Amino acid sequence: MSNLRGTVRVTGVAVRAMLVLTLLLGVGYTLVVTGVGQLALPWQANGSLIDAKGHPTGGWSGGAAPAGSALIGQSFADAKGDALSQYFQPRPSAAGKDGYDPTASGGSNLGPNNPDLVKTVAERRAAIAAREHVAESAVPADAVTASASGLDPQISPAYALLQVDRVAQARGLDPSAVRALVESRIQTRDAGFLGMPRVNVLELNLALDALPR
Repeated sequence: MSNLRGTVRVTGVAVRAMLVLTLLLGVGYTLVVTGVGQLALPWQANGSLIDAKGHPTGGWSGGAAPAGSALIGQSFADAKGDALSQYFQPRPSAAGKDGYDPTASGGSNLGPNNPDLVKTVAERRAAIAAREHVAESAVPADAVTASASGLDPQISPAYALLQVDRVAQARGLDPSAVRALVESRIQTRDAGFLGMPRVNVLELNLALDALPR
């Protein structure tokens, strides 16, 4: 009988501890972190959304409807999946069934020697070389490989500059003006040594739409 009472007592303590910890860590902690985020960094906490003019929207900024997130890569292709020639193209994406799915962030998990990945990369390189009218050897690595998240919002300056002539022709713009726009959008290494130089594709395309015709 005493063993039964002891078991009941221990079980009761365990259940109460679980309930208290669930309230503290599962509910209380979440509310605190959410509150701090909304008060201190509302734009970032709400998805780092920008409007069609490239201005922050959402959070305290309010304003116009968002055109996308500055931190999540998105597709610039038509309904058939073909690249829109008037826009700079992002990295390939393996996030979700058709790519660029923010609810299914992830890579292909294929190793560098996997025959399927090798074939895919070769096909992408040939397609991009044909689209941009350059040699396959001129196609940068980030143009043919997806990131680990599949949702990188940036591309290398080399890939952005590779697309200048095609975008300029599609829009009837002077290539030098488009090139200058790309160069003005190159972000340097964080703190001078972290990461690599990069160009945010969404922000670049929004700035491109704002150019006078």
